[in-house]
Amino acid sequence: MRLRTAGLRTARLRTAAAATALLCTLAGCASGPSLENRGQVTASPGDSHHLTIGSAGFTESDLLAQLYAQLLGHAGYKTSMLTVANRELYEPALESGQIDVVPEYAATLADWLNAKKHGPDAPPAGSPDLTATMKSLRALAVPRGLAVLPPGRAVDQNAFAVSASYAREHHLKTLSDLGASGLKVRLAAGDECVRRPYCAPGLKKVYGIHITGVDPKGVGTTQAKRAVQSGRDQMVLTTTTDATLDSFGLVLLADDKQLQNADYIVPVVNRARAGSPRVAQALGRLNDVLTTRDLADMNRQVDSWRRLPADVARTYLENKGLLK
Repeated sequence: MRLRTAGLRTARLRTAAAATALLCTLAGCASGPSLENRGQVTASPGDSHHLTIGSAGFTESDLLAQLYAQLLGHAGYKTSMLTVANRELYEPALESGQIDVVPEYAATLADWLNAKKHGPDAPPAGSPDLTATMKSLRALAVPRGLAVLPPGRAVDQNAFAVSASYAREHHLKTLSDLGASGLKVRLAAGDECVRRPYCAPGLKKVYGIHITGVDPKGVGTTQAKRAVQSGRDQMVLTTTTDATLDSFGLVLLADDKQLQNADYIVPVVNRARAGSPRVAQALGRLNDVLTTRDLADMNRQVDSWRRLPADVARTYLENKGLLK
């Protein structure tokens, strides 16, 4: 499961009405079937004319939601947006049909649904293997009335960066290179990194990296990056779509032994309202073009250039020939 926290992304509820509507959903106001009564999914997938696209309220999720909304609009659907900054709220809303489509991360959602079903101590359902992760995710999603559409090429995983000068000096391109170097590494990250298997313990076990300590400055925060830029720390935990590494003189080291889970971008839909082939075809057009680099560049345009996510998404889709 990814280590990023809500604090890394600027979470925001768009309107009081949206929050009120969500509370209505959780209280049972929506008309969708209950989880207890669903059992095996036998009804035909739905194709509602008006679809609500959900966003988790941080830059990347806003961008992906805008991309989805504009592609669906181009395919003839009427769309609206609803931002809910907490998966504990938006996932039940997706099940009940108050949200119809949401961008998600395959391994993270698989682990979250698995913990929801089997408890927080359940073995993880996500893994570095995308095929195995998708199989687990779909098995968990189907009984909840959800359909997980095919993933594309874009992936947003935990990642580790060092200063470009440090990488040049020690000839580092991969995490394996860093492990083989024997260098002592102080890691700027969240305090949970000390115990998470995808962070300090995994770096030691999988790559043999000599982690001398974790500097608890958060995941990909400005303070964490400045600590590496200044030489106080040698490496920072961030994400593969971090848009600001260049401005701090940092470069990613490749996760060449696949320590991180397969957090590929996947659209997840309410099957009864948005499970039709038309929806899958409209959103699938993005899979053919969207890359991790593209996503990082769009994040940069919003976070650094202060462009609106809707404008960035439209420009991207037009440049890729997906909108006329």
